[in-house]
Amino acid sequence: MYNISNTDLGEILEYMSMQINRYFSIFIFLFGTIGNILNCVVLSQPTLRVNPCAYLFLISSIANMISILFGLTTRILAGWNIDITDTNSLVCKFRAFIVFVSRTIAFWLIAFATIDRWFSSCSQYQRRQMSSLKNAQRGTIIIIILSILLYCQMIYCYEANMSSTPLPCYGKNVVCRFLTDLTYAIITILCPLLIMFIFGLITISNIRQTCTARLFKKKLIVLNGNNKNVLISKKSQQQRKKRIDRYLRHVLFIQIIFLSILTIPQAIEKFYTTLSVNATKSLLNITINKFIYNFVLLLTYLASGLPFYIYTLSGGSTFRVTLINSLQSILEKLTCR
Repeated sequence: MYNISNTDLGEILEYMSMQINRYFSIFIFLFGTIGNILNCVVLSQPTLRVNPCAYLFLISSIANMISILFGLTTRILAGWNIDITDTNSLVCKFRAFIVFVSRTIAFWLIAFATIDRWFSSCSQYQRRQMSSLKNAQRGTIIIIILSILLYCQMIYCYEANMSSTPLPCYGKNVVCRFLTDLTYAIITILCPLLIMFIFGLITISNIRQTCTARLFKKKLIVLNGNNKNVLISKKSQQQRKKRIDRYLRHVLFIQIIFLSILTIPQAIEKFYTTLSVNATKSLLNITINKFIYNFVLLLTYLASGLPFYIYTLSGGSTFRVTLINSLQSILEKLTCR
């Protein structure tokens, strides 16, 4: 049997971390950027953009794309030891601010979409009226403003050339690390996930109650010749709206599951880093912590790049048909047909 010394294990982990940053980061960058661009194309189509939940998905996709572009670019460069945020404090602060704000916006918009689906599923008319495009737009503005205010601290707290931290660009003192790590873990990750989980369960309960009630509400409608076509047209529009609503609920629940799996590890890692900040660590422990930090960090970027593929694979024909039509329309414009 081979005996691996602490020095050898540390070198292996550093090498693995470098390779992950080089190649896994590039994969997530391409995977996520393409997916979010296609998301924006599809969700901005007239059939979907009037839906408040689809609107929230659209803005969330834009925020995810910003997070990937500003965050993963430096991770890729770190794989070749040319990450400018490691040594330039101004770039370090700006990059951290943009990434944290955009990710917070993306997560809270999905949480808000869960609340919107709850409003939409309620039997009370007044609550259903709360599910509107205007309210979605107002909520988006509030979330953006609060996210910016929440992470203004990054301008002061983050500094380049830090040692004994998961990254060279990190909180410059113990107070800053407590503040930024706990803010991110609790407010950016855990609180939105908790809201998604609670309102997701309530929405499922509402849907079941509605389905049960419909079994006992069968009405006979006498149609005359003049009104028949109008009523059928209205019924067709309602069925289309309900089909889009069902699709959005379905993909929303699947997205919540993947978000939980891919982001909770980083929240746990943040708590561990914060709680063990004063503990004496060996060089091997520091290397292990950096490796784990890099890996779970990339998982969160994977979560930012997944929505398009969730919508396409699990959302039924609604999203796929809109995607195909959108791409055909773009192709026709490019070829001047």
